[in-house]
Amino acid sequence: MGMNYGNYIEVAVALPVHGCYTYEVPEQLAPKADVGMRALVPFGRRRVTGYILRKKNESGGIKTKKILDLLDEEPLFPGAMLPFFEWAAGYYIYPLGEVIKAALPMGLTSHDVSVVKVTQKGEESMDKLSPGERDLLAHIRAEGPLPVKLLVKQRWGQGCLNLIRKMETSGLVSREFQLKKDGVRMKTQRFVRLVNPPEKGARLSQKRKEILKRLEHGREISVAALKEEIPTAPVLVTAMARAGLLEISQRQVFRDPLGDPVTPDTPPTLTPEQETVVARVKENMGKGFRRYLLSGVTGSGKTEVYMRLVQDAVDRGLGAIVLVPEISLISQTERRFRARFGKRIAVLHSGLSRGELLDQWQRIAHNEATIVIGARSAIFAPVEKPGLIIVDEEHDTSYKQETGFRYNARDMAVVRAKIRGGSVILGSATPSVQSYFNTCQGKFEELKLLKRVNQNPLPEITLVDLKKYKDARGWDRLVTPELGGAIRNTLDRGEQVLIFLNRRGFATFPVCESCGETMTCKNCDLTMTLHMGAGEFRCHLCGFSVPANQACPHCGSGRIKPLGFGTEKLETVMKARFPDARVARLDQDTGSRKGATVSILKKVKHRTVDIIVGTQMLAKGHDFPFITLVGVICADLSLNFPDFRAGERTFQLLAQVAGRAGRGKSTGRVIMQTFSPDHFSIEASRKQDFVEFYNKEIPFRRELGYPPFSRIIQLKISGTDKDKVAGHAMAVGRLCQEWIDRHQGEGVPVQILGPIEAGIPRIALRYRWQILLKGASVARLNALVQALIRGRITFTRKDVRVAVDVDPYSMM
Repeated sequence: MGMNYGNYIEVAVALPVHGCYTYEVPEQLAPKADVGMRALVPFGRRRVTGYILRKKNESGGIKTKKILDLLDEEPLFPGAMLPFFEWAAGYYIYPLGEVIKAALPMGLTSHDVSVVKVTQKGEESMDKLSPGERDLLAHIRAEGPLPVKLLVKQRWGQGCLNLIRKMETSGLVSREFQLKKDGVRMKTQRFVRLVNPPEKGARLSQKRKEILKRLEHGREISVAALKEEIPTAPVLVTAMARAGLLEISQRQVFRDPLGDPVTPDTPPTLTPEQETVVARVKENMGKGFRRYLLSGVTGSGKTEVYMRLVQDAVDRGLGAIVLVPEISLISQTERRFRARFGKRIAVLHSGLSRGELLDQWQRIAHNEATIVIGARSAIFAPVEKPGLIIVDEEHDTSYKQETGFRYNARDMAVVRAKIRGGSVILGSATPSVQSYFNTCQGKFEELKLLKRVNQNPLPEITLVDLKKYKDARGWDRLVTPELGGAIRNTLDRGEQVLIFLNRRGFATFPVCESCGETMTCKNCDLTMTLHMGAGEFRCHLCGFSVPANQACPHCGSGRIKPLGFGTEKLETVMKARFPDARVARLDQDTGSRKGATVSILKKVKHRTVDIIVGTQMLAKGHDFPFITLVGVICADLSLNFPDFRAGERTFQLLAQVAGRAGRGKSTGRVIMQTFSPDHFSIEASRKQDFVEFYNKEIPFRRELGYPPFSRIIQLKISGTDKDKVAGHAMAVGRLCQEWIDRHQGEGVPVQILGPIEAGIPRIALRYRWQILLKGASVARLNALVQALIRGRITFTRKDVRVAVDVDPYSMM
């Protein structure tokens, strides 16, 4: 017999399992259960978080379990977002529950954790145990019941699992499940209001009278605010509430991550080009799905165009999402938007604390903020009616998530706009080959901004051939006389200089003078980098480090020669060569602390820095009007990577960093040092001509059948046993080939490249192989991988992991 509507729900669990599950909702919880809420559900022997996808009238003949509890008072995301999540799970071949978990703020999962306890027998048997067993038991006794994962991570490694199983069988330890609750909660504060004014003539202390005065006319004040004026307020209001004068209630409050207040701005007059672009998008706003590529030279005023269009969306009662690639850019963009839109702004990015992130999410879900600015994860913001989605610097590789749920926020933006029937704008001075190809195919409408807002010409770019200086000594090999002279002249004029080198550290190739071996990371197949300030050799992949005075691990010699160079060495050179200049550095090392990046950028903006040295963190979208010279130390660094996108990335990076020059009243100049002045990527960046680059790059892609003429899925196979990883990679390769052979002639062919060792064969003690699946049909590639997943052999081995990367960016 069917039950009342809503007594059954379809749930996606926050576990790496494909498919959804039906649960029954107990009578007392049924009225509260809603799509977008979390439920605590039994799953096997454990309790885990499940996300409610749909209410159902019946179980469909399936024997169901009851949910244990509802974890939310209200939905965390609107039901309208469900088709978007389902598309993402299908396209990126990732479990739906894990997609939703990745979309929500961190810390919102409750689940059972397997913990180990010492038994009575274990306590009594300490003297008879092996050293390994005794060590493990002593640790658990000292620390209390410990999660298995923590024991593995802390000190014992994967071998610990076998030891625990053996000791469990012997009755020395027992395992049980404990519920691990949310790691982050809503912030609440006590608020107080007057309910019964005291009788006339009642005797009250002066401080109690002050509290009552502040609560006149039905005002409600937080106890924290009262305490700032009256330090004893918390104690006094509790006593006054007991006396029946006041009522105290708990209310949710939001943590504010938005920094200093900003002065409201006045919208400037648009240029004719900007006016044309704004009018075109406005004309189609609200008329269904529209997609645009906004290509414009650096400094052409794209941000002002975005703000006008966001205003139009808000005026129509719609929401807007603005994506920017870097946290450092969010601060700049957020301040400009906040000056225009005030408290209607919410920000979402990994630089916020978990609590701040949850609060921003709640503000959006409650419709208190209808404009969202953030990095790639902001594409999941719970905006109920997103009428406009903007992806600034759409070419940037930061939009691709490289671990876990490997999505591309740029592509997701297009899909979310399509599902919602809204407009999406991809903006860039150097569009990606994929987006420009889509424009040439008529899928996108191109909008152009060809002139800088201040009418200044684009900077003059000079190429310096480094081959002429290969035999030079000292500084001239690093900073050529042409660049050195230009820096001196710029400083003498009181203007600022940006020096770009996309490589951090002091020496990138430390080598032993005695035996010729390099200082290599013990966990990765990679040379370590010397960081002089920190006094250590550091691996940039896994973070492993050793002291800088370390002897050679191969021969014991202390004669380590620091060859190669990075931004830290460049900063030292600049300080020595231009002692009168104030020099600062911005890279991952100096900008890693919370607020450090924004602090350094503020110094540049306020002109307390004369020379700023940095990596690609400086190349993207920043507006520094007094930087008139940009020096590129080595323009070829990314050109020789074993990656079909190497030329595209080189062009984009150089054109973007060149665009930082001459954005104010003075004309800019760029000097690029390069060993390959004739390469078409370098030459096109010198001319700031994307179309020239595209027309020379696209024939190579067509000839080799690389994107945009095909799609790629990368299978990343890794594990701690070198032979097992290699053997498994070969087995997966055979399964792929068998599927291809079986389905020959059924549609567009699929090509398999590999199995082959990854470009960096070992990272963080994991050996790595890869297989590339290439073809013109996404559906065919998807079908092959889904068949592998259904076959289970591929993805269920504990000792070898297989990860799926759809549309990969990194081939290393």
